[in-house]
Amino acid sequence: MAARRLMRVEFVAMTALLFATVAFSIDAMLPALPEIGAELTPDNLNKAQFVVTSFMLGMGAGTLIMGPLSDCFGRKPVILGTAAAYMLGAAIAGLGQSLEWLLIGRVIQGFGAAGVRVVALAVVRDLYSGRDMAKIVSFVMTIFTILPALAPSVGAVVMAGFGWRGIFGSFLVFSLVSMGWFAFRQAETLPQENRRPMRPGPLLAAAREVVASPVARNATLVQTFIFAGFFGFLTSTQQIYDIYFDRADSFPLWFGVVALCAGSASFLNAMLVGRLGMRFMIRSALIGQFVLSGLMMAAFWLHLLPGWAEFPAFVLWSITFFGMNALTIGNLNALAMEPLGHVAGMAASIIGAFATGVSALLAAPIGLLFDGTPQPLAIGCFLSVGVALAVMLAVPRR
Repeated sequence: MAARRLMRVEFVAMTALLFATVAFSIDAMLPALPEIGAELTPDNLNKAQFVVTSFMLGMGAGTLIMGPLSDCFGRKPVILGTAAAYMLGAAIAGLGQSLEWLLIGRVIQGFGAAGVRVVALAVVRDLYSGRDMAKIVSFVMTIFTILPALAPSVGAVVMAGFGWRGIFGSFLVFSLVSMGWFAFRQAETLPQENRRPMRPGPLLAAAREVVASPVARNATLVQTFIFAGFFGFLTSTQQIYDIYFDRADSFPLWFGVVALCAGSASFLNAMLVGRLGMRFMIRSALIGQFVLSGLMMAAFWLHLLPGWAEFPAFVLWSITFFGMNALTIGNLNALAMEPLGHVAGMAASIIGAFATGVSALLAAPIGLLFDGTPQPLAIGCFLSVGVALAVMLAVPRR
């Protein structure tokens, strides 16, 4: 029996809020990194970046099991249970008196956020498929972009009133609102007769089916390398604004401008993907970004830009890089999951766990190699996009 659907507008808005859990949990922390570093790790300020990567590692670990759990017990119990873990992690991180306790809380928080992200994607796949799913995800990303755009400003305002620990209180409020909406408005989308038991045999069979799909494998690899560059951007960008451009105070404003401008790419994708197809949109975005990242790498490496032009060039490049994500991630998820609707939870888990966990490991060196200039970031983004493009060109048609 098919699940009752919400009106598309409400479903898109609700799903956007669920998806935004991850972005809000990362982006709201960016303005706080200097204060966290000064208070908890003054001997090595770069270690404050682990506040971001620890969350992503927890998310990668949690992603691996959330899909199978939702395939067995249903979408709603799992997403609500993992939201409770997310709030527990936020409380531990906010109350932690050392960097170690803060990072433990962030890992737990990421673990919980994994359930929200994975199960929300499985819910979308339960109700939509193929290019219809790509359209829904693109509309979700268009609205979802507003929250990451505002998140650094929200973090800065909360931090001004309550200190950096107060940001973790905002995570609790955000989760209560989004989970309340989901709990009271969204019906269960996985009927009892379609659930898969949590037994080794069926789980391994479903996992083999996901791994055996050439389209899913390649699309997941492409997503992994795109995320590596994107996470590298997130871990490095605040320090670049602060140390290289001396614009720490205006960082939340510029970050919001970049995110809002890039968000228009999601709307563009929603309009064009039905006509041009997912593969065309992904390849075009990767080719364009490969060229632009190469130009930025050369510009900062060889000092080709006059001083006054460096900041606007960096902002414009940031917009294109964030826009590339909007043109690719939703399409890659839809492409990977298109043949796997009958094991949507398992597919979302394997794809998300691999892409998030491996990309977090690949992104960590980009942040740690920060030398006071945008050069390590430009090199890392150029390499990650180049590998993603090479893999995408090998994605089979079927």
